[in-house]
Amino acid sequence: METTKRMSTTDTTTRIKACLAQVVPDHEVRDDEDIFAAGYVNSLFAMQIMLFIEKEFQITVEDEDMEIENFRTVCAMAGLVERKQQQTLATVTDR
Repeated sequence: METTKRMSTTDTTTRIKACLAQVVPDHEVRDDEDIFAAGYVNSLFAMQIMLFIEKEFQITVEDEDMEIENFRTVCAMAGLVERKQQQTLATVTDR
């Protein structure tokens, strides 16, 4: 089971990095690199990232999720996706 989870996280980070590569084509963003501190992201692109995450991973980013810490690094964004997907799965299985 742990292997499947890692593969899923790897797939998530790969997809997020592909989105970031459109804006930062000459630099491969590390999983733990602060994209705001590095100056790669402005407020407009931050919104584009949020919309990408919602569409790509079929989740809803709620107002309470709109904290910079959830979008600061690839790992943080992947963690947000995983948490939201787990919440969705828990909601579906509770029905």
